[in-house]
Amino acid sequence: MKLYFMVDNETKLFLLSDGRQISYLEYGEKTGNPIILLHGIHHSRLMFGLIPDFPFRDDLRLIIPDRPGYGLSDFYKYGSSIIDYPKDIMELADSLSLDKFCIFGFSGGAPYALACAWKIPDRINSIGIFAGIGPLNKKSAEGIMLAMRMLYWVSHKTPVIARTVMDSLSLLVRTNFSLYEKMLYKRLTEKDKYSHSRLGPHEAIVLDRIEGFRQGGKASAYDLSLAIGWPIPLEEIVSKVYIWQGDNDRYIGEMGRYMSGILPRCDINIIPDEGHYWIIENLEDMLLTLIGE
Repeated sequence: MKLYFMVDNETKLFLLSDGRQISYLEYGEKTGNPIILLHGIHHSRLMFGLIPDFPFRDDLRLIIPDRPGYGLSDFYKYGSSIIDYPKDIMELADSLSLDKFCIFGFSGGAPYALACAWKIPDRINSIGIFAGIGPLNKKSAEGIMLAMRMLYWVSHKTPVIARTVMDSLSLLVRTNFSLYEKMLYKRLTEKDKYSHSRLGPHEAIVLDRIEGFRQGGKASAYDLSLAIGWPIPLEEIVSKVYIWQGDNDRYIGEMGRYMSGILPRCDINIIPDEGHYWIIENLEDMLLTLIGE
């Protein structure tokens, strides 16, 4: 039996058919254009609500689930993986009476959006990706900072070490967020620092990261491992995919360009001199592109 109940008067929990729960937030009118937004690594369902003026318009129906292992959403059961995630989204969409919808994935949410495009194309109007993680290889790795390349590699080759690193980050977020924030800002470009500074309020930023690490670092380590252990055949995706990427993104380098060369129906927009957080000031325009405005 599928159940609904509320957390903190905003977060909704939905019981999936395999017994796991998925948590989500919903914004806008039920008659609005439905878009499912998938957050990045270390983030949670709270992430998009930090963006100024979100949810932008009343005619958008925005559904933001915690991805598996983040916030209040259960991680995969043994033997399941990202290729099973489209079933979660389909069940959630059915419960919300959504026939067709768009999906937007940010950073680590991109592989999940692409998995849905691959597995349930009949339910998808279009896919949007900003700063999306994709396959890591010699071509796509150009422009990625060395520490990030190593983290992708370690997450796939020695997942126990990656899990330890992510668990340490989880502890740092909970016990010394100011130090965690300083470490984050040291890796950002000046433009990304400015964009990130527009998120807020600060206490909500802290809550988002705490929720992102509520269950520890297992989900983050798993998502990072996908770059090398890429499981999605991009050439088989028939849905329309829009990719946006800053050409100075040190986290994903050339991943967007690489994927755009394989996806059968893809428009890519490379933004000059921008990085990983261009999304903060431009999410509305990307969402309107998905619904055809």
